This record gives sequence, C-alpha cells and structure tokens, in this order.
Amino acid sequence: MATLPEVVAVAVVAGAATGVGALPVLVVADVTDRSYDAALGFAAGVMLAAVAFALVAPGIEAGSPAVVAAGVLAGGGTFLAGIRATPRLRSRFAWLRRARETPERSDDRRRALLVALAVSLDNAPEGLAVGVAFGGGLDGAGYALAAAIALQNLPDGFVMAVPAVRSGVARPRAVAYATLSGGLPEPVAAVAGFLLVGLAASLFPLAAGFAAGAVLAVVARELLPSSQAHGHADAAVASLLLGFVAALLVDAGLG
Repeated sequence: MATLPEVVAVAVVAGAATGVGALPVLVVADVTDRSYDAALGFAAGVMLAAVAFALVAPGIEAGSPAVVAAGVLAGGGTFLAGIRATPRLRSRFAWLRRARETPERSDDRRRALLVALAVSLDNAPEGLAVGVAFGGGLDGAGYALAAAIALQNLPDGFVMAVPAVRSGVARPRAVAYATLSGGLPEPVAAVAGFLLVGLAASLFPLAAGFAAGAVLAVVARELLPSSQAHGHADAAVASLLLGFVAALLVDAGLG
C-alpha cells in the first residue's frame, strides 16, 4: 500500500502537468489561430472523456445516478455563477489588471481565468478520488487515475497559458500560474481523500458529479465556441476527436 508521501508525490506530478503543457509558450513567439483552435479542441475532447469515464461512470458505480445528476447541476450552476462573478474575480489578480484593455485581450484574460477555474474544480474531486483509491489499498487504480489526469492537464495548461500571454502576462509567470492551477488542488485533495478515505468514499459520487458539471459548462460555454472562432472548425473538431480517443485509450489501458 502506498504511503502518504508517495500519494502526495503522485498527485503533484499529475496536477503539475498543467505547467508542462504550458512550457511551449516559453519558446514560441506566438501561436497561430489554427494551432490555438486545435489545442482548444483537443482539451475539450479530453475533458469530455474525463466527464464520461473518470467522473460520471465511477460516480454512478459508487453511488446512484440521482446523486451524480444533482452534482452535475450543482457544478454547472456554480461554474456559470463564476462566469458572472468574473469581473470581481479578475480584480483579485494583479496580472489581469495589468493587461491592456482591448476587447480581444479581455476575452483572452477571461478565458484563461475560466480554464484555470475549471482545471481547479476538475482536479480537486479527482485528487480526492486518487487519495481514496490509494487509501483503500487500490494502488493500481490510483496510478491509472493519476495518469489520466496528467494527460488531461497537458492541453489544459497550454490552453490556459496562451491567452494569458496574449493578454500581456510574462511567459514564465503564465507557466507558473498554469502549474499552480493543477499542482495545488490535486495534492491537497489527494491528502484529504487518503486521510479521510471513509468519508471521501461516501462523498465521491456527488463530488464527481460536481466536477463533471463544471467541466461540461466550460467546454460548452468557452472551449467549443472559441475553438471555432477563427474559421478552423475542421481542425478543432479533429483535435477534439483525438483528445477524446487519447483519454479513452488511457482509461481503457490503465484503468
């Protein structure tokens, strides 16, 4: 059975994959609209697969469809409320205030923040599930889930960092923010799940539904419309399919 330090290490690596995904912004002067749209599509595909295979299905298996459905509505509603609260949230981040005030950059700042919120909402309950798996002695399931989370976090980090850089954030700082968006909630939640495995197991169906609702909201509200905003819908849809299949194969091969 894995020890608590091992669980923390696994969760940190899985969560901090957002920072790895953001690294290309350090060397790329700019990203073409086609590449950006394709990255958004890939992230959407991975997120949709995570909703189906890493959140909804395990949540129903551990609880009931009604509990998971309630979580989905709560998570999606919370995310939509967060969108309305974006101006107040934005005022709390100095790097957002320093960005130039143009409509395009304002959209980029909002998108970066919303993806960061979605990543955090997604990683917290999934980190909880990782901790529960290890705490219950299911080390194989814990490692498989951590690997799936890491795969999902790679495009998430890129999708978060690119609009942040476009809005005027320094490239190293954008990578740092992307890393923290996944690297902080994941281990914290994993520790809680590991230490409180009994309580966490009973709450997992609701937490999984909550995360699924939040992810569905950001995919439908932000990623899908934005991925087709520059006339590269075919590239975005192809990347979405690739992202979905990649996450599906990881879940089937390691889960």
